[in-house]
Amino acid sequence: MENIIAIEGKVKFPITLDPGVWIFDDRRIDLNTYFDKNEAGDANDLEAYTKNISKHWDREIMEGAIYPPTLKSEKKFEKEKVLTGTFGIKLSPFLKNAEPLDSAEEVVFVTEDKEVVMSFIDAHDAIFCFSKNGKPLQTDGPVHLYYGDGSNKEEPILSVKKVILR
Repeated sequence: MENIIAIEGKVKFPITLDPGVWIFDDRRIDLNTYFDKNEAGDANDLEAYTKNISKHWDREIMEGAIYPPTLKSEKKFEKEKVLTGTFGIKLSPFLKNAEPLDSAEEVVFVTEDKEVVMSFIDAHDAIFCFSKNGKPLQTDGPVHLYYGDGSNKEEPILSVKKVILR
């Protein structure tokens, strides 16, 4: 039970979360690359995409088409990634499922030794890290809290045990 996180307070439906099952969730985020990608911004995404496609097209013309890897090798790659990756999941869908009351204005994250208060809007962008280097967070878990903008990516909020909407 120590790995269960409760969302309670000003919600229609108090819910409990089990971070142990998020590794199978398609909404998981690779935290090794997520914040780096977000810092670059969307302005350069189209340019990078265009350059990448152009290189690929040029290579196909010069060398011929290269067929994609088989489904078997893709599955092996995904399995390897899950076993060694650092993953998180956005808090937003869980807050929506709890159906916050209209009077909810802030979210309190309760850790072992402190409470961290965040605005309701900022909490929707927050990310719970549940796996580091392929392992669940045993010593300072069950989850770490990252701000949506990644400003605390070097020093996340550790040992989040409960989420209370006020």
